[in-house]
Amino acid sequence: MSRGDEKGPPKANRRGAARLAAVQALYQMDIAGTGLNEILAQFESHWIGREVEGEQYLPAEGAFFREIVRGVLDDQRRIDPMIDEALSRGWPLRRIETVLRAALRAGVYELDKRRDIPARVVVKEYADVAAAFVERDETGLVNAVLDQLARQLRGEEFERS
Repeated sequence: MSRGDEKGPPKANRRGAARLAAVQALYQMDIAGTGLNEILAQFESHWIGREVEGEQYLPAEGAFFREIVRGVLDDQRRIDPMIDEALSRGWPLRRIETVLRAALRAGVYELDKRRDIPARVVVKEYADVAAAFVERDETGLVNAVLDQLARQLRGEEFERS
């Protein structure tokens, strides 16, 4: 991996690392029932920017990581029905793998609340995050659902191109 400068990876890579860490944190919260403050402290002190079980975790933009995790938790009652509606019939969100659920929730949060980040970037980033955990078909599901919701939430971005 090449470094963006002497201070560390470029901001885009730090944001990507924050997205990956946020999905992992949301996954862990869902599986283990870990609380918000505990998960934030755990990831910031033990995972982000460190080597864990032989894997090197990139330095992440900490404020962005916290915003995504907190934002998903704060808006989950609104986010989940949006995802449910976008999924094919017979596949409610509760039947989707936990890690995919976390990626979809984080992606929808960012599409809805972070309009300063282009929708296509958000969709691609979360499809890439999903690819770190699941097979290609499931990555396609994340891409398709987020693309559909991006067009609903930010139709104006897709009309211009």
